[in-house]
Amino acid sequence: MPEFCDVALAVPLDMVFTYRVPAGMEPVIGGRVLVPFRQQRMSGIVTELHDRQPDAGGKKVQIKNVISVLDEAPVLDESLLRLGRWIADYYLAPLGEVFRTMLPLGAEFKRSIVYRIAESGHMALHLAGMAGSSARSQKTPEDQYAEFRVLDYLANRETAKEETLRNATRASKAVLDGMVRKKWIAREDSSDARNAERTVKVAILKPVEGDGKIRANANQRTLLDALASAGGRLAVVELQSLGVPRTTLSTLVKRELVEIIDEAADFTVSTIKARPSPFHFEFSPAQKNALQQIQDGAASGKFSGMLLHGVTGSGKTAVYLTAMRAVLEQNRSAILLVPEIGLTPAVAADLHQVFGEEVAILHSALTDKERAEQWWRIKRGEARIVVGTRSAVFAPVSDLALLIVDEEHDSSYKQEETPRYHARDVAVVRAKMANAVIVLGSATPSLESYFNAKKNKYALLELPDRVQARPLPEVEVIDMRQEFQETGQEQVLSRRLIEEIKDRLERKEQVMVLLNRRGYSPVVLCRTCGQTLQCENCAVALTHHKRSHKMECHYCGFQAKVPDSCAKCGSEYVYFLGTGSEKLEELLHGLFPQARIGRLDRDTVRGREDLEQMLAALNEGELDLLVGTQMIAKGHDIHGVTLVGVVGADMALGFPDFRAAERTFQLLTQVAGRAGRGETPGKVVLQTYFPDHYAVQYAAAHDFINFYEKELRFRSWMHYPPYSSLANVLLRSEKLDEALRWSGILGKWFESTRHEGVRVLGPAAAPILRLKKDYRYHFVLKSPSREKLNATLRAMLAHAAKNKIPRTQVIVDVDAVWLM
Repeated sequence: MPEFCDVALAVPLDMVFTYRVPAGMEPVIGGRVLVPFRQQRMSGIVTELHDRQPDAGGKKVQIKNVISVLDEAPVLDESLLRLGRWIADYYLAPLGEVFRTMLPLGAEFKRSIVYRIAESGHMALHLAGMAGSSARSQKTPEDQYAEFRVLDYLANRETAKEETLRNATRASKAVLDGMVRKKWIAREDSSDARNAERTVKVAILKPVEGDGKIRANANQRTLLDALASAGGRLAVVELQSLGVPRTTLSTLVKRELVEIIDEAADFTVSTIKARPSPFHFEFSPAQKNALQQIQDGAASGKFSGMLLHGVTGSGKTAVYLTAMRAVLEQNRSAILLVPEIGLTPAVAADLHQVFGEEVAILHSALTDKERAEQWWRIKRGEARIVVGTRSAVFAPVSDLALLIVDEEHDSSYKQEETPRYHARDVAVVRAKMANAVIVLGSATPSLESYFNAKKNKYALLELPDRVQARPLPEVEVIDMRQEFQETGQEQVLSRRLIEEIKDRLERKEQVMVLLNRRGYSPVVLCRTCGQTLQCENCAVALTHHKRSHKMECHYCGFQAKVPDSCAKCGSEYVYFLGTGSEKLEELLHGLFPQARIGRLDRDTVRGREDLEQMLAALNEGELDLLVGTQMIAKGHDIHGVTLVGVVGADMALGFPDFRAAERTFQLLTQVAGRAGRGETPGKVVLQTYFPDHYAVQYAAAHDFINFYEKELRFRSWMHYPPYSSLANVLLRSEKLDEALRWSGILGKWFESTRHEGVRVLGPAAAPILRLKKDYRYHFVLKSPSREKLNATLRAMLAHAAKNKIPRTQVIVDVDAVWLM
């Protein structure tokens, strides 16, 4: 066994760390090890085993030992290690943080802070003891008493957990921090591997000897009867929901009438009812052609990229499922990425209907243990079909043949924290490394993907018509400027939209209304002094949430009470401006009191179950009208919806972002596509203050090609993607002068250094100057050469490090999609 191993740790440093491998340990490349790092224990991925003595520039360096080996076999195989290195290199992200993102195995690793007494702590305790009670009887600050109690407690123990120590000694966190600084005690990160298997406690009714009669009070009888009617076994959580005191069950256990055991918990892929099987209807010629090309590509064993451009309702999902079934029949694997957790349950239900237990699901709404369980199922080969959001691109499938990115244009595929990877682009690279087929599907492809298809980097597959020759919905554009002139007041809903909703409800048809802004009112304004209520941590207004009676920041989560008067001038004339989805729901309840109305946004959907229940209710016809944010616009296939109302979806056109028109066109087209997917033709009522804008006009005409050509001309003039690569460099600090100074240092470096083929814009204040307590200044870099852009960014990071600008405060976002 080699003497040393290099380990990638999840820390913001662009390097790996070398550790000595003790005798008897056998780490493996791609496996996890537990190692000491500063005052902590951390798990990391072994990237290399070797016998090279680490070089510290001629200085003698002490090499720490690996504490333990966590995996006998690699958790990341050679292909995933290679993919991780590519991500780290391309997105300029620390390798250890990339590997942490790729491995959803946090549930297998338990971390806790422990304290031990140091030598100087023993000395301090000894001196305090020599001083005797007379010294301690003087007026000594409480903190010094607390320090003595901590030292006395730790002197008789090897270590103590932080929670236990604080409970036993009544010492505050500040006291412990001070003692660590004095080096009286040492703080350590104690980490242990643990079993990630999910279990559930089950109560089992034990057989009764004799005549079978049991003496029991009313509460005990309730539990015994519930167990008997359930066949003698029931989950403890279900018994606890019967309204009986928890002690009742404990009493039955003590009387040996009931036994409680741990059983492996079941995992439900989705509670949503699956749609009709795609194999029960005739494919159109365009679908057959697309399917044939995908199957031929997968069978060839060579990399091929394809863009499936199909209008909304054209049967893209049916093509995906059929292609995946063909792959599975060859005992190979496939991954399907969807942009939102909201789409995962519906797609997972479809896949489970077709593929049964061969399906695994990966997304952020799962618990840590559920994610780890699903990951291991894939790793063991028990599931060859994977569906999930962006992190599912790292699923450890073997013999990957097909990778599909549905709604490939969606910005949620871009991660907004380190590593800032784009799942669509990572999927393309992974498919290339695996000699697999990558299919990018959308009704509104990103300009970059469609541009690549036109340049023959991808094969372009077209589905120009809806299934069964169903018509695209009619779109009626309502000019809200004219509406204001005719009614004399600002309207949330136009008269035409109200009339259409009333008509659909009378015909027992379903309606969706989109307002892409959650909350009740987005702005609170004092009419006397003009002051708005701002977030304490961000340069944004707080949003009023009426149902929870609070003001909330949608960026950092800060909350405040709803004001009765102005905090600045004391005036009671506080005015709530604007409309969010919560207010729209209230307005619709007032207009249509008999209608069954639901709301789908981040406030009503807190977990997987909430979302599945709402979508199931809509599917089953239990809701007449659904209000929501962009969550309702993506991919949902509800055949009863015949009318879609669009309220304020053109607000994004005012953003200082070169992608504003593209985003607006995509959102309008996608939400319009929810109408008329069943037998009854659909209609869209689109309210806008910008009826002449080309994004609105082309969305109303379902005309992607003309939008693409017009938008492309603007991009070419301004050298924006797809004509150049782009990176956003952001400097942040809680201190304004520090953020300004750092941006000035980098700004002078950009000015004084030649960067051939790279344009640099900035420094400038970010559109949102302050976010999550940090002041933010940024540069935008553009270059037709990815290599030159990457080299410039690396040189910039080196200069930042030389000037002692912390790496965590310099955000490098390659291929940025959000410049705010």
